[in-house]
Amino acid sequence: MHQPVKKYQEREHRVSYSVLKKLPPIEKILEAMPLSEAARQRIEKDRQEVKNILKGDDNRLLIIVGPCSAWPKEAVFDYAERLAKLDKKVSSALKLVMRCYIQKPRTTKGWTGPVNQPDPLAPPDIEAGVKYTREMMVRVVEMGLPIADEALFTHNAKGFIELLSWVAIGARSAEDQEHRIFASSLDCAVGMKNPTHGSLAIGVNGIVAAQHQHVAVFDGYEVQTHGNPYAHLVLRGGDGVPNYSVSHLEEVKRCMESHDIQNPAIVIDVSHDNCLINGKKDTGRQPDITRDILDSIKDRPDLRKLVKGFMIESFIKEGRQNVVEGKPHDIDLGGLSITDPCLSWERTEEMLLQLAHRVQLN
Repeated sequence: MHQPVKKYQEREHRVSYSVLKKLPPIEKILEAMPLSEAARQRIEKDRQEVKNILKGDDNRLLIIVGPCSAWPKEAVFDYAERLAKLDKKVSSALKLVMRCYIQKPRTTKGWTGPVNQPDPLAPPDIEAGVKYTREMMVRVVEMGLPIADEALFTHNAKGFIELLSWVAIGARSAEDQEHRIFASSLDCAVGMKNPTHGSLAIGVNGIVAAQHQHVAVFDGYEVQTHGNPYAHLVLRGGDGVPNYSVSHLEEVKRCMESHDIQNPAIVIDVSHDNCLINGKKDTGRQPDITRDILDSIKDRPDLRKLVKGFMIESFIKEGRQNVVEGKPHDIDLGGLSITDPCLSWERTEEMLLQLAHRVQLN
């Protein structure tokens, strides 16, 4: 009679991990860090405004802007306060959504973001990380800003997805079936990045999958996703070269037409491989790249209709820094990125004001 249990235990011991601790139910964390009703209503409004831009009912540019990684939270709050003030000046021309990225994909290994490791110099602590990031994101939303994150760890989405007005599926995840199905289940717009090797056709394949219905397992239930008609392409360059030229945009347009994509739309990430110079990222070029793109399509109404906005990596200070183990006092906590380099706040503000002016002139 005990044989089935023994077999189960044998199978269990074949897995290659050790249990560190039991995590508390996410519902307890949600109860401890609730969102106000006013903020909930604002998120619904922000989600709809983003959708309206993507389907062409709103002529503003969608701008996904903020730190490469949302850490430390005090600097994130400082940035959010500045962005909220700027938003009042540009909201008639730009729809600002703040990057509040708590999950970081790595090409090989490294820090995977504050949701897993809220202190980059301490051991990972997922329970502390979920609480740290939930509190941070709620506070930014309560400031009146819509926020965005990259869906890397889909298993913990319940703690954060209600807060987001826009979601990214990253270049390393957009070919993964689980992430595509997850995107198809969301009620907010989802930007699917082209893969790191740069294929535009595969990038559009991700949109097809995300806009389609799927049967999958969520939280112990067999469910059917409804498909996400606001899944769209994020061009981020690939294989060391940019992909925002007119010829690239024309290729995407043809590919989307061949697949009969709903609400065809592109957001152009002006960082990552799109800002490489001799193989090295130069995020200071982001304002110039944005202007170049708008100049290149100003006489192409078909492409202007397709390009809905830009993604910008920006923090308080220009550039980036390394986190060195055993040297906590060397870390600049005042808004200097510890992952990819970012544009400074001063240059970001100037860039967005100029963009808003250009949109208003058109």
